[in-house]
Amino acid sequence: MVQARRIEISKQLFTAAALAIVFSLVCFIATDVNRTDDFAYATYFMSFAIWLLAAYTVAFVIYKIHGFIDFHLLTFYLAAACLLQCVLAFWIDSSPAVQSLVDRYVEQGQAFAQEVDRLYGIGASLDNAGVRFSIVLIMLSTLFTKDLFEKRHVPLIAILVITFFAIFVLGNVISRTTSIGGALGFAYILLSTGLFSRIIRIEFVRFFSVVLILLFLATLVAMYFYESNAIFRGYMHFAFEGFFNFYETGEWRTDSTDKLAMNMWVWPSDTQTWFIGTGLFDGWIFNTDIGYCRFVLYCGILGFSVFVLFFIFNAIAFMKKYSKHKLLFLMLLAFSFAIWFKVSTDIFLIYALFYCVEGLQGALFTTKFHTENENRLFYLGNV
Repeated sequence: MVQARRIEISKQLFTAAALAIVFSLVCFIATDVNRTDDFAYATYFMSFAIWLLAAYTVAFVIYKIHGFIDFHLLTFYLAAACLLQCVLAFWIDSSPAVQSLVDRYVEQGQAFAQEVDRLYGIGASLDNAGVRFSIVLIMLSTLFTKDLFEKRHVPLIAILVITFFAIFVLGNVISRTTSIGGALGFAYILLSTGLFSRIIRIEFVRFFSVVLILLFLATLVAMYFYESNAIFRGYMHFAFEGFFNFYETGEWRTDSTDKLAMNMWVWPSDTQTWFIGTGLFDGWIFNTDIGYCRFVLYCGILGFSVFVLFFIFNAIAFMKKYSKHKLLFLMLLAFSFAIWFKVSTDIFLIYALFYCVEGLQGALFTTKFHTENENRLFYLGNV
C-alpha cells in the first residue's frame, strides 16, 4: 500500500497567507463601499499565490541542479540575474536591432520607459527593477559580513564586491531606487563589521582592503570614461543626479525628489476615505506615485495597516528563526517602508523565495557542508 504524501505549510507561511487574504478582503470591501470595479489589490491573495508558485519553481530547479539550496546559492543566482539585466538594458539602449527584437516579442510597458527616456531590460525597468536590485544589494552585504570573509576566500570576496558595485552603479542608471538598497547595504556593512569599534578583526581589515583597492581602480576607470564618452557621462549624471547637483550648486536635489515634494503628497479629504479609502488605485487617478498616499487612498488606514502588519510579520518571523541574521531582515523591513515614499510596490517576492527555500532545504541558512557537493566549483557559499 502506497502512503500518500503530505504537503505541510509552516505556521509562519500560513499566517502570512491569512494576512494576505485579510488585506485582499479589506480592499474588496473598499471597492464595494465605493462602488468601483478597481480590484488592483482586492486580488492580492492571487498575487501572493503566484509569487509563491513562481518562487517554488525557481527554488526547485536550483535544488535539483545542485542537490541543495540555501541563502548563499540563492543570492549568487539573484545577483547574476540582476547583473545580466543591467548588461541587457545597456545593450538594448545601445543597439536598435536588439531593442527592436526585444520589443517585438516582449510586452512590458516599454513604451512609457521610452517616452521618459529610461533604460529597461527584460521584465526589469523603472522602480520595479530598482526594488529587485536593492534587495540583492542588501543580500550581498549579508554575505560579505557574515560568512564569506570568515572563510578567507579573497577571490570570491573580490568577485562579489565587483558585482555589488556593478549592480549599484548600473542599476542606478536604470532606476535610482537602487540607491536605497545600496545605502542600506552600506549601512549593513558598517554596522556588522565593527568599523567604528575599538578592536577590528583581521578579517574585516582584509575585507575593507579588497573594497578600497577595487573602489580605487573603479574610480580611475569611471573618470576615464566620464571624460572621454558623452553617453557614459549622461548615464552617470542621471544615476547620481543628486551628487552632481550638490557638487555644482551646493544643493542636494533631483527631478524626482522635486516632484515628490511639490505635488505628490495627496491625502484623503474626508473621514470615510481615511478609514476605508476610495476603492481607486489603477492609473494616475490621484496624480501621485507615493505608496503611502496611494494605499491609504485606495483602502484607507484600515487596509494599509493590515498591509504593513503583513510585512512586519514576515520580517519578525525570519528574525526570530535566524537570530544571527536578524539585521538582514531588519534592513529588508526598513526597505519596505522606504520604497513607499517613492512608489507603491512591495517586496514579498523575496520572502516567497525564503519560504520556498525553507520548504526544500529545511533551513534558509545552513552551517554544515554538503559532502557530496564539496568539490563542486559553483558551491561557493561554503568554501
